[in-house]
Amino acid sequence: MKVLITGGAGFIGSHLAERILAQGDEVLVIDNFLTGRRDNLKEHNSLELREFSIAERDKVFKAFDDFTPDVVIHAAASYKDPENWLEDSLTNVAGTANIVQASQAAQVKKIIYFQTALCYGLNPEEQPITLDHHIESGNSSYAISKTAGEQYVALSGLNHVIFRLANAYGPRNMSGPLPTFFHRLSTGKPCFVMDTRRDFIFIEDLADVVMKSVNGEGGTGAYHISSGSDYSIKQLFDEVVKALDIKLEEDVEVRPRHADDAFTILLDPSRMQNDFAYIINTPLEEGVRRAVEYYKEYGISETYTHLKQLKK
Repeated sequence: MKVLITGGAGFIGSHLAERILAQGDEVLVIDNFLTGRRDNLKEHNSLELREFSIAERDKVFKAFDDFTPDVVIHAAASYKDPENWLEDSLTNVAGTANIVQASQAAQVKKIIYFQTALCYGLNPEEQPITLDHHIESGNSSYAISKTAGEQYVALSGLNHVIFRLANAYGPRNMSGPLPTFFHRLSTGKPCFVMDTRRDFIFIEDLADVVMKSVNGEGGTGAYHISSGSDYSIKQLFDEVVKALDIKLEEDVEVRPRHADDAFTILLDPSRMQNDFAYIINTPLEEGVRRAVEYYKEYGISETYTHLKQLKK
């Protein structure tokens, strides 16, 4: 099998590239390295890497023509700067349109797309959120542009799977609270946590589900990849402190959530559990420990957030 992965040097894409190469398949990675890291990918005889933006239409179509993929995993996304609407539009909207139309021209057997749970808005009307919940993506440039990308994938007529994700974490992740906590705690900077809860999924569990889809299991359309449980951000912080084996002089400050920040975003994983016969069960303590081990070895130079009001 030949698998093309956009954003293959990023957090999710690089883990999937490793899995696919390990089972003897060929991989072509496209990445512009705005947030991906070169040390996320090791050299491999069956791995090819091309460095460019998926907004560059001619380069996208040439890559597809040269490689002739069977499966496309579209993991590339712009999320580095919540105020850079132009880059979000170029990558997440125009770039996705390029990937989808190149997939049509190449007659790929399946395209897999990753969507954010922010597509349901910051105040979802049900908990856990089901796949029938209406889309309300106007809360951030990231959510708006990722939702447009999902709609292009659905419009294509291709065999497709949309994975709407809870908060993924683990080795190589540079966005969200966990790497921020590690970075600040390990450099002696003060921290605070928001009085919110989130559904966290460890990257290896996420990759298990995606690989089942890559290899032909499950159905088509939208799925949640979710643990079905939520944790307070304070719990996540405490696990980072524990993994670092440090003692704080005083308790971390817990700040009240913003008026437009959901208390919890919990996704219903029942369709995933049924179709892929998989239950996500990596304990938060284990997942955080493995993430911290990675950060200690490889370091963190910069962390990112999707939402402007969460940047501090």
